[in-house]
Amino acid sequence: MGFVKVADTSELTSGSKKKIFVGDKVILLSNVDGSYYAISDKCPHMGGSLGEGVLKDGIITCPKHGAKFDVKTGKAVGEAKMLLLKIKVKDSAVFPLKIEGSDIFVEID
Repeated sequence: MGFVKVADTSELTSGSKKKIFVGDKVILLSNVDGSYYAISDKCPHMGGSLGEGVLKDGIITCPKHGAKFDVKTGKAVGEAKMLLLKIKVKDSAVFPLKIEGSDIFVEID
């Protein structure tokens, strides 16, 4: 599929996020201090929507069980919690992104 236009930079102010749908992919776009990032919206732990979570200082928290991910790298930086258990989670998928003018493109394979 290659690079696909998914949004305009005006749609994402610094510190904001947006869930987008491209084909069969659901992607979370984020703006952290004026830089844009794209990771999978689906939490690798149990499939929660990261787009429904809280984005703070470049870290998105899954609303289901509290797993945390760095939106710049997709790396898991906080375990999921269920009752008294802490569960290690896998990293989130990252999508290459480019900006042309005010258009945001994400690479979909």
